[in-house]
Amino acid sequence: MSLLSIDIGSSRCKAVAFAITGEILSQHACAYTPEFPAPSHAEINPERFWQAVCQSSRTVSKNLSDPVQALCLSSHGETFVPVNECNEAIAPAILNQDNRATEEAVWLDKTFGRKRLFEITGLVAHPMYPVAKFLWLRKHRPDIFASSVRFLTVIGYVLSRLRLPPYVDFSLASRYLAFDIRQRRWSDEILAATEIRPECLPIPVPAGTIAGKLDGSVASQLGLSPGTMVVLGGHDQPCGALGVGAFDSGRVADSMGTYECLLAASDQPSLTDAALAAALNSYCHVVPDKFVTLAYFPSGIMIKWFHDLLYGEDGESVLAQKVDSSDPESIHYARLEREVPSGPTGLCITPNLIGTCNPDFNPHARGIISGLGPNTSRSQIYKGILEGLACEMSQMADILAKAAGEFRDVYVTGGGSRSALGLKLRAALSGRKLHVMKCPESVCLGGAILAGVASKEYGSFREAVELVVREASTISPDHATAAAYLQQVKQYRQVRTSVTAITGDESSIGQQEER
Repeated sequence: MSLLSIDIGSSRCKAVAFAITGEILSQHACAYTPEFPAPSHAEINPERFWQAVCQSSRTVSKNLSDPVQALCLSSHGETFVPVNECNEAIAPAILNQDNRATEEAVWLDKTFGRKRLFEITGLVAHPMYPVAKFLWLRKHRPDIFASSVRFLTVIGYVLSRLRLPPYVDFSLASRYLAFDIRQRRWSDEILAATEIRPECLPIPVPAGTIAGKLDGSVASQLGLSPGTMVVLGGHDQPCGALGVGAFDSGRVADSMGTYECLLAASDQPSLTDAALAAALNSYCHVVPDKFVTLAYFPSGIMIKWFHDLLYGEDGESVLAQKVDSSDPESIHYARLEREVPSGPTGLCITPNLIGTCNPDFNPHARGIISGLGPNTSRSQIYKGILEGLACEMSQMADILAKAAGEFRDVYVTGGGSRSALGLKLRAALSGRKLHVMKCPESVCLGGAILAGVASKEYGSFREAVELVVREASTISPDHATAAAYLQQVKQYRQVRTSVTAITGDESSIGQQEER
């Protein structure tokens, strides 16, 4: 038997089938493009989510010799779908990157106070959260608001298409900015003040809840057998943390993607003054009675920008050099990594192409490249970017440690973990040991673990993690490298601090970017 995990992102849906022992049997991804109908608006037809789920599932399942026993759904956070009494979409899904509700976020911050809102939800007010957008809809699109019987998550909408109850797990409910993370229910205080009826929100249940089984008609659309169990997953970051075994207090995951997210698991939410000052997110894990606290920053977006600048988005070099490979980007990166100079570059490069994240969340900030000279080469700039990312990761690790407790080990996954030089620099500059995970699809692996525990293939989360989560390698901090970078790290932090001052000292509201 196999376990199928489907993760629905904001720009693509990925399906991965796993053996019970954790090996990847088959995988497929489908992309879709958001729409931007007005400034600060980001929407998508939810039918695209559904079609991507069906196509990905069918493609994966046809390559399997072991039938799928259980399907688990995970997704990105904050995006919601307005639906009628039949759970049919009556308007486009409003995406998490949509920032139309800035005024409403300010109102929430003033009404509750930054600290009180953080105490309840583990979040600070921001227009990406659904509650702020509910208020925007009531004011600016009263027709949609009045016609909406519920506001479902992406998973809830897909569950409704599967003819199953549109539940929300605690981790995704936490992303509404209306969930009491300690009581694990919708906050009466927030709903009363906003005049949002609790019936408009999906029923919160633990991740790993069995939503039901597929009937014949929907099973055929997914390429699965009737009776296949459907298990409720959760927010992608906690699912990814489970996929690297981060559910015990003190274990920290690092997901290195377009954004790099450091996540600490704990037995209690981190609602300290330090966490609030850094605008950290602390909310429910997908593992029962556990919590996560995370800090994040732009990462892979900077590497991709530099690659496309050199080689173009189609992978062709500006020097007309062609690469004969199905994955030209990996060839380009490998070439750049071979050519980098030894020792610090002396460059100071910040990765904030579209703003900063923790602790200041300034959307007006932009990347800085300092120290260029007439002989600066592309390989030096490439290494300078890796140095900047390592400096940023080190700073995020210190912020997270101050708020959630010190840690010495970090469990890494994602595209950034393919750079040996990037890993070495992160380990050295953060002073922490990196554990590189064998499975690159940690979010889907976390979903498979949830499916396996629900279907009784695993006796517990701990048993599952011990069986399927494996390390590929470890990188210990190199003290000589760290010593060589002392001055450059100091310079980076000075420049990083000045970014907000240069671009204007903004409040956190309206400044967070999609993770």
